[in-house]
Amino acid sequence: MLLRLVPGKTEIPFIRFRKVSLVLSGLFMVGSLALFFLNDLNYGIDFRGGILIQTSVEEAMPIDRYREVVGSLGLGDNSIQEFGTPEDVLIIIEAQSADGGEREAELAQQAALEIARDALSAAFPTITFERTEVVGPKVSGELVTASTYAVLGAVFLVLLYIWFRFEWQFAVGAVAALVHDVILTIGVFSLLQLEFNLSIIAALLTIVGYSLNDTVVVFDRIRENLRKYKRMPITQLLDQSINDTLSRTVMTSVTTLLALLALYTFGGEVIRGFTFAMIWGVIVGTYSSIFIASPMLMILGVKRDWSEGGDGAAVQTH
Repeated sequence: MLLRLVPGKTEIPFIRFRKVSLVLSGLFMVGSLALFFLNDLNYGIDFRGGILIQTSVEEAMPIDRYREVVGSLGLGDNSIQEFGTPEDVLIIIEAQSADGGEREAELAQQAALEIARDALSAAFPTITFERTEVVGPKVSGELVTASTYAVLGAVFLVLLYIWFRFEWQFAVGAVAALVHDVILTIGVFSLLQLEFNLSIIAALLTIVGYSLNDTVVVFDRIRENLRKYKRMPITQLLDQSINDTLSRTVMTSVTTLLALLALYTFGGEVIRGFTFAMIWGVIVGTYSSIFIASPMLMILGVKRDWSEGGDGAAVQTH
């Protein structure tokens, strides 16, 4: 017996809701950008620079005790939190200021790390240091720039790929959906103040690929139906194309979400931000493929005649 999450044949009028979906999506995008500029992101050490220390003790100690020890060192702002279990603690100390060049800044970071390690070892005799990282301000600035270029480059390449494979209307629709997904993901991270680090950039690039895959599947069916039904009203044709691929889209999204939920629940703190971004991305990516990319074809006036040598006019009844 085949498992079906949705019936094999559906007739949901998705395009009927295009005005509502586009307006809501526009509002959410504006809200996400406003959150980004007003609230900013909770940048991780990758982007801010600083010192990261992951520790483990044999018996759990109160977090306030860690804060007391680290706070007494005069190393500036710090963030201390449990990391998976009560025995594991993650300590992040802000980047240390230093007069001079890059070398002096690096030495200041290393000196602060040694001070913190010595103080923690004295306060907690059973402590072990699972991980220590030092990221200088110049490196973190370069990572921000490189990450921005990576996301923008991926979106631009998607534009070119869809343009050559289909038509420019399809390319604009796909990119609109991808930009929607990326902006809303940044907005939810700004709203919840979840740590935004390099793993989230990896998640954004993965979201771009996943959303594109969903969109291309729908676009392939739309192009096929444009060849097959030359005089079918465009709203009806788009609805039929989305419904034709709905079962596959839902099955892919649900199975992906099941794997991601397992990773989010049992994968630990190290990949929790990444898996949260992916869960959110699968949801908005599926939504945008249906309610953003497809309606954009109608708004932009997709070419109707896909016969050999056709230049746009409908020439045949179905």
